[in-house]
Amino acid sequence: MHHPRRLKPEEHRVVVLGASPKPVRYAYQAVRLLADHRYQVIPVHPKARRIDEVAVVHDLKSIAGPVHTLTLYLGAERSRPLIEDIVALKPGRIIFNPGSESRDLEHALHDAHIPFEHACTLVLLRTGQF
Repeated sequence: MHHPRRLKPEEHRVVVLGASPKPVRYAYQAVRLLADHRYQVIPVHPKARRIDEVAVVHDLKSIAGPVHTLTLYLGAERSRPLIEDIVALKPGRIIFNPGSESRDLEHALHDAHIPFEHACTLVLLRTGQF
């Protein structure tokens, strides 16, 4: 898979795990900013159907094809039951946004050779480092 930072935005598939339909949430803002920058955004939320104009999937198993970046907006307790599904998705990288840190998930990613970083997706996008 191509390195995520070398792809054009429109070629770069980004999963937002923990996406929110609530505008006050950073996860909502990430979906909007990614879409505004023309990334292929795949928000994951168990019940919402759309976040603004972006269609939502209800679980990671519903995603087919390559995922270049998975940006995480779930705390450790909520991501723990999803570790197997996250690893099975084989994203090119994972971004742990503030508050989403998970030692268990990091160990699983390390074992699966999936790169990850602790960063803020909104800051990375706004500073051209995404």
